[in-house]
Amino acid sequence: MKKLKFLLPLAIFLGLVAFLLVGLGLNPREVPSPLIGKPAPAFDLPRLDDPGQRIRREDLIGKVWVLNVWASWCAACRDEHPYLVEMAARKVVPIYGLNYKDTRQAGQQTLARFGDPYVASLFDADGRVGIDWGVYGVPETFVVDRQGIIRMKHIGPVTPEVIRNKIEPLVRQLNG
Repeated sequence: MKKLKFLLPLAIFLGLVAFLLVGLGLNPREVPSPLIGKPAPAFDLPRLDDPGQRIRREDLIGKVWVLNVWASWCAACRDEHPYLVEMAARKVVPIYGLNYKDTRQAGQQTLARFGDPYVASLFDADGRVGIDWGVYGVPETFVVDRQGIIRMKHIGPVTPEVIRNKIEPLVRQLNG
């Protein structure tokens, strides 16, 4: 009986250690999204540059596009920004921005200062649309197909490698 009292806590401890080791090996940027393979959440938001113009998800049906969630206060967004500007210049895919939990003035100033890679940037001041999209934090980037289905989600700043090895091949496949 004494052996059983000793073995049970040891087994529980070893089980917890195994879970910890598995967890340490996971990439936090690869959080699975329940939205992959499902229709992109509906939105109807004003443009950052012109609050009189609105863009809806339905306006983008029929083309492959990228949604990049960003904010002026986000340091990682500034890190990825030059790569988005370069990708936009190469016209790889239309990139739409979702200016998340920001002020209109700060968002506009950021794009004026660092360049504007977006066909349009949507203004999500209260973050409700970001929440609908399952945004954990900024930046996050989504690839959406012609039918409006989310095909990829990238958490964190995009890098040249992410663009070259993930986004561009997927966009080519979806456009093919």
